[in-house]
Amino acid sequence: MLNVAIVGAGIIGGNHADAIVRHPRLRVAAVVDSVPAAATALASRVDPAPVVFSTLVDALASGGIDLVAICTPSGLHVEAAEETLRAGAHLLVEKPLDVSLPKARAFAKVAAEAEARGLVCAMVSQHRFDPALVAVRQAFEQGRLGRLTSAVVSMPWFREQSYYDSADWRGTWAFDGGGALANQGIHLVDQMLSLLGRPAEVYAQTARVSHERIEVEDLAAATIRFASGALAVLHATTSARPGLPVRLAVHGTEGSAVLHDDQLEYFWSADGGDVPLPASERFGAAKEPDAFVVGHLRQYDDLVEAIETGRPPGVRVADGLLALALVRAVYVSATLGRPVGFEQVLDGAFDDVMPFVEELS
Repeated sequence: MLNVAIVGAGIIGGNHADAIVRHPRLRVAAVVDSVPAAATALASRVDPAPVVFSTLVDALASGGIDLVAICTPSGLHVEAAEETLRAGAHLLVEKPLDVSLPKARAFAKVAAEAEARGLVCAMVSQHRFDPALVAVRQAFEQGRLGRLTSAVVSMPWFREQSYYDSADWRGTWAFDGGGALANQGIHLVDQMLSLLGRPAEVYAQTARVSHERIEVEDLAAATIRFASGALAVLHATTSARPGLPVRLAVHGTEGSAVLHDDQLEYFWSADGGDVPLPASERFGAAKEPDAFVVGHLRQYDDLVEAIETGRPPGVRVADGLLALALVRAVYVSATLGRPVGFEQVLDGAFDDVMPFVEELS
């Protein structure tokens, strides 16, 4: 059994606990939170009950922790991740990697050094393991879609004002790192990158259209040119009442595919074939109530296999850095009002740009 410490006893920490207890090779050994009542409440859901700690340093000092899952607010990710690697434990970090691209850039080098020492450093991006996305990616890798030429990615979600009012850190640059795109839409950003590769240029606009008492955007739209020449349209909002499912469409010279609500809605290839996928993963099929937990469980399956075999995990810290850099490129472009080069953003040329979001509500 691999002993896991969950850092952060909020909603997402609870979802990790629910996934871990289902895995035959994992055990929740510790719960860490600076709020004792939150840590105790989460620990009480697990049998056998894990040990509760107020700091990660104390949990790691207790010994026997093999893997740490970082589920804290985004602005606290890197510090906890660095503590984990210093202690020699494997690492899983919730998205996004951090709110600060300079911090994330520096940590990516730390993670690469840890990987060289045999540690597994993974980013949470559980939708990379959705069967529908896996099937489309395999079809692309087999050449069945030809050269990908374009994509349309949309997240028309809705969040009540009470969502942002529920915690002081929500909707802040310091701890949330952004709004609809950084917090919710980054999953779609990562899926898009996994199919289309490295971006080259980003041109974007952002706005705050329906929420109060937040610093960040609740609407973002961007066009992205990729190094391959492909063009994509990216849309993310938490102001689309009542909230609709996410949608990712990719189009190539030999075929097209559409993912809708993380299921396969459409697939066509010039070879006339379909993709091997059960009916339960095609759009319209009823989803199980625990689908969110199952998504994380798939990623834990990948993570355990990576630890046991020594191979890289399916989503590495380097992948998380690229996703964060693309989000940052959207904010930089929207603030400056012009296209920006992705590599320049990634390398730090715009680190001094403070994001500005136009108020349209």
